[in-house]
This record gives sequence, C-alpha cells and structure tokens, in this order.
Amino acid sequence: MITIRGLKINFGEQVVLNGTDWFIAPKSRVGLVGGNGVGKTTMLRVLAGLQEYDDGSVVFSGKAARTGYLPQDLVEIDDAPLLSFLYTSAGLDEIRKKLGEAEAELAELEENSPELCGRLAVYEKLQREFDARGGYKFETEAVKVLKGLGFRPEHDIKRRTSEFSGGWKMRIALAALLLSEPDLLLLDEPTNHLDTESMEWLEGWLRDFRGTMIAVSHDKRFLENMVTSVAELSFGKITTYSMGYDKYLSEREARRARLEAEREQQKEKIEEMQHFIERFRYKATKAAQVQSRIKQLEKLEITDVEAAHKTVSFKFPDAPRSGLDVVSATSLKKQYGDNLVFDNVDFSVQRGERVALVGVNGAGKSTLLRLLNKTEEPASGEVSFGTNVKRKYFSQESSQNLDYNKTVWEEISATGSTMEAPARRSLLGAFLFSGNDIYKKISVLSGGEKSRIGLLKMLLSPSNLLILDEPTNHLDYSTKELFQKALLSYGGTILIVSHDRAFLDNLVSRVLEIRNGRLYDYKGNYSYFIERRAKLEEEGKEISGQTKQPEPSKTKEQKRAEAEERNRLFRSRKKYLEEQEKLEKEITQQEAEKNNLSEKLCDSEFLKNSTLVSQTIIEFKKLEQLLEKNYASLEEISGKIDSIK
Repeated sequence: MITIRGLKINFGEQVVLNGTDWFIAPKSRVGLVGGNGVGKTTMLRVLAGLQEYDDGSVVFSGKAARTGYLPQDLVEIDDAPLLSFLYTSAGLDEIRKKLGEAEAELAELEENSPELCGRLAVYEKLQREFDARGGYKFETEAVKVLKGLGFRPEHDIKRRTSEFSGGWKMRIALAALLLSEPDLLLLDEPTNHLDTESMEWLEGWLRDFRGTMIAVSHDKRFLENMVTSVAELSFGKITTYSMGYDKYLSEREARRARLEAEREQQKEKIEEMQHFIERFRYKATKAAQVQSRIKQLEKLEITDVEAAHKTVSFKFPDAPRSGLDVVSATSLKKQYGDNLVFDNVDFSVQRGERVALVGVNGAGKSTLLRLLNKTEEPASGEVSFGTNVKRKYFSQESSQNLDYNKTVWEEISATGSTMEAPARRSLLGAFLFSGNDIYKKISVLSGGEKSRIGLLKMLLSPSNLLILDEPTNHLDYSTKELFQKALLSYGGTILIVSHDRAFLDNLVSRVLEIRNGRLYDYKGNYSYFIERRAKLEEEGKEISGQTKQPEPSKTKEQKRAEAEERNRLFRSRKKYLEEQEKLEKEITQQEAEKNNLSEKLCDSEFLKNSTLVSQTIIEFKKLEQLLEKNYASLEEISGKIDSIK
C-alpha cells in the first residue's frame, strides 16, 4: 500500500505536482494518464525513488516493496553476457558465486575433516536461499521471457549486451525487470519498442503478475486489457476512477461537463457578489453585508477544468483515380549478406484496400515497404505499379522525409498544398507545433517532432497510394485519432506497418503477416488475424501462405514453351501498352494545366478581373470533364491489359 500526501515538485517556475494526494491499494493495476507534460513520468520516478520532491510525503506501508521501473527513454545497460546480466539484475549473481565458491571448498576437504560439517551447513543454507529466490529455475524462466519478447534465446543468450541495438536493449531491460519479480512494477510506455506479438506476450505475462502495477501508455488497447483503475493527472492533482480504461473515457467527459457547470455557477456567484459590493460599497447600512461578501470572495476558488481537446477537421487532398491493380510483388527475395530476410514473396493490392503488414521485429516488414517504394532493390523478383499510381512513403528514418536545412513552416509550405495559411497553422497545432515552434529548424527538432512533421508534410501532398512505416509512434491520443479519421476518409490505397493494435483494428480490412521468410494473407481486420492465427495454431495446422514453395527444375522444352508464351503475351499487350503510355502523358499534362488554373483562381489580384475569372472557370470545368473521360479510358485499357493472360 502506498500513500502520497501533499506532494509538490517544481522545475524552476514550472509547477509539475501541486499538493498531490494519491492512495494506491496493494495488488492494484493502475493506468496513469494525462496530457503531454503534466508529470506522469515524474510521478513514476518519485515512486521508483529516483526523483526528489519539494514537499509532501510518500509512504510505503507493509513489507518493504521491491520496485521495478522501466523508463520510457533508451537505457544504457552494463556490458556483460546476456544471461549473466539477467542473473545480476535479479540479484542472484552474488549468491550464485558464493555457491560456486562453497562447492569448490567442499571438494577440497577430506571426508573426515572437522570443518566438513560446518561447511556443509553453509552450503545447504546457500542452496535453500538460492532455491527460495527461484535460482534453480531462473535460466528456464529467462529463456521463456526472452523468447516472449522476440529474442532467439538459443543464439542471443550467449551474446554480450553491448552487441544489441537501442530497441533491443530496452527489451533486455524489460526482461530483467520481469525476471526480478518486483512487488511494485512501474512501466513508462512499455509497448514503444515491442512488435504486436511481443505486446500480446507481455499482456499474458502481466495478467499473471500478482504485485502492484502502474503503467503510463499511449496504447489504448494495452490500457483496456491491463488496468482495472485509472489515475488521471491534471493541474498537479490526481483523480482516480475505479473502472477500466474505456469506461473511464466516457466517465471523464461526464465529469468534465459537471465541473464546467460548477465553474459557471461559481462565476455567476462571483459576479453577483461583485455587483452587490460595487452597488453598496459606500452605503453605511449595508457595510456589514459588503464586508461579509468581500471575505467570501477572498475564500472562493474557481474550479480548474482541463480544456477539452481541440477538434481540427483534416482530410487528405482528393486521391487521383488509379487502375484496379495498384501494386504487385512477384517472387520477391531479399537478403543482407548471409541473412535471408524473405524469399518467393507474391501478393497484389487493389484500389481502395487498406492493408496492414505485421510480423515480429526483424521479420522484414520495413524492408518490404522499402522494396515497394523502390528505395531498395530486391535480390530477385519484381515490384510493379498499376496505372496512374501516385505513391507517398513515410519512413521511420526522418532524414528520408525531411530537409534538415528548412524551418518547420518552410517544410510544410513546400508541399504544394493549396490549403490556406491559417488552416496549415491549425494542423501544425494539432500535430503539437504552435507559436514560434513553426520557425524552428528541422535539424534542432527531437526525433518525435521530426517524425510528426514528416507525416504531416506527406499527408498534405496529393497521392493515391500511401506506404506508411510506423506512422503513429510519436503521436498523442488526439493527434492519432485525427490521423486515423483522415485515413478512414482517404480515397486511395494504404499499406501500413504499425504496432498500435487499436489503430490497425479500426482501419484495415486485410492483414499480411511475414513469418519465417514467408507471407500469410488474412482477409479481415487485426482482431480477425489474431483470432484466426491462434485458432489454426491451436489446431496444429500450418497457416496457408501466399509464398510459393520451391518448384522442381524445368526441362529445356518447358522453358522454351514458357518463353514463347511470354512473347505471345507481350505482342498482345504491346498495342494497349502504347495507348496507355500516350494517355498517361496526356493526363499528366492536363493535371498540370488544371493545377495552374487552380492557382490562378486562388490569386487575389487575378480575382479582380471578372472577365478572366469567368474564362478560367470555363477552361477549368472543360479540363475536369476531359480528365474524367481520360481516367475512364485509362481504366478500360488497364482492364484489357489485365485480361490478357
């Protein structure tokens, strides 16, 4: 049980915690929530004993609690063999060494030695202590945890911790935390560095956890699955809700409405008192009443109400119509040196589909997206795009999305968007850039800020195929909802990698899973994918994959027949391909003319000449009609090409 009373923390002039009270019951599972910068991480650090406070008290009652804390930011860990590091983190390394020393001493003693009995007693005591702390089953448990978090224990357990990248070091820290069996578990954004399979495993582990858990997370699905109560931190105070996360969201809005009504009543009462004081201030017969109201006014405090999130409407530019087949991958193979990522991958995506690409870390999701964007070339195989496909790609690497020499405003303004400046400013505000932030150089922004600007920049440009690699990693709740709403109304095709399960569930209608170098296709949302995969694995069935199995060697006659068939298809398609190329050039020219006319109609000087405006509107409408006709012709030709088999 933890009792926090009157906790105060200031960072310079910034008040973070302002007389905070909070009672945490034993074995509770709490989601600590609140807006950006309200002090959630600071509160976790206080509970972990890592943050000093200016005033108040934090009391742990009952037996001394072992506390485990997972920070949000990258942690540096001691360089050691992975298994040895885990033993040390669990506090077992010292006793394991003592056991080894005791064994060595016993081996040197003769059977009739007078010291034997005493040394045996010490050895047996160490054995009992090691056993009581789970030492003899520790390596088995460590292998389970490492496997659950995406490691390959048979290979990784012998590696040194310094050999792992930053994201994997965070997983090592999490593994050490879970294996240390803490009484109080403090998790700050625990899913940030996990793929979806590792997140599901972690949730399974946490369901069996018998201690107290407090978690900060932007993953709604994680909070709904894991917590039984919510603590909301706002204005330096904690408000508790004894309910799950989804129910809390509804109750929070009802509470805000009640507080706003209370605030309005307080303001009305204050206005009445002030009016009375001003009216009768100099009337002797009312002096006592005036003084009474002045004293009441001094004691009255206006209720603080957290402002509701601003709602900013945002939609993608209209997506130009593409052919039915948008992107196809044929016999794709990719490897880095001796590391084969995947082989013989075949799939196609059609117009309007919203497809999630999932798999464990290292399975090749980002690699496949880079191949689809032609940022990288496959070892073999081909990626082809359909008619009139205009793709936009969002990479996890911000340098691929942005010009570091520009300011935020310059980068956003360079997208070619016709959106007015006030609307662009509103969007920047929704993506957490306001005031003078928009004049900062891209080069000085944090990783998360660069990610958000790259995303917003891409979303302002016309396209009909979005290839998105972890686009929601650095978005808060409200911005994520805004982005998802925009994607749902997007008229084009979407291929997305994300570890945000709730985000995927509401967005996609098809899931492609990369597993063990093969591709598996599920026609449904993310929940269907999880349910279907679990059912097939439970039944012991191999999931039907899209990847082709190696074919037997072909004879010369078979190869010659196949070549003749390819030549026949090429001759049949050639006429239509030439027509398609000619029509695509015409459409490109007409779209450029249309954009030019659109820019004129947005020019305030040009709009002063009514004659030119009328002529331009007529030309604009003619171009629209011609483009619509050419789009239809292009789709018809595309259909003819696809029909030739």
